[in-house]
Amino acid sequence: MARQALNQTKITVLSRSSNESYARVAVAAFAAQLDPTVEELNDLKTAVSEAVTNCIVHAYPDTIGPIYITVSLFEEGLVQIRIRDKGRGIDDVKRAMEPLYTTGGEERAGLGFAVMESFTDKLRVRSTPYKGTTVTMEKVIRCR
Repeated sequence: MARQALNQTKITVLSRSSNESYARVAVAAFAAQLDPTVEELNDLKTAVSEAVTNCIVHAYPDTIGPIYITVSLFEEGLVQIRIRDKGRGIDDVKRAMEPLYTTGGEERAGLGFAVMESFTDKLRVRSTPYKGTTVTMEKVIRCR
C-alpha cells in the first residue's frame, strides 16, 4: 500500500539555469513547515540544485524543456523530492551514478549523483533513453 502524503506541492519550471535557484528555494520553503535545522534545509537545497542542474545540462543539452518537481511530506518528518524530465535519458544509470563519470564535457565534474546521495538519506534514479529521467530523493527531518 502506498504511503499517503500529509502535504504535497508540484512545480514545473523550464530547463533554464535561472530556474535552478528558484527550484532550490521553493523546495526549501515548502519543507520549512517541518521545522528543519538550517543544515537540513541546506542539504535539501544542495540536492535539489544538483538534480535540476543535471536536467538543464544533460537532459536538455541543446533545447529548453520542462522539469517537473514534486515535494511530498510524510509522517515522521520524511521529505520526498521527485525531479523528472522528458529529456534524452540515461543509457546506463549505474555507470552514470559513478563519481567522476560525466557526459557533460571537461567542464563538468561528474559528481551530481554523488552529491545528491551524500545530502539525502535515499536516492533512486530511473531513466529511459529518449523519454526522460526521474530522480527521487528522500530525507528525514529530525523532529525537534
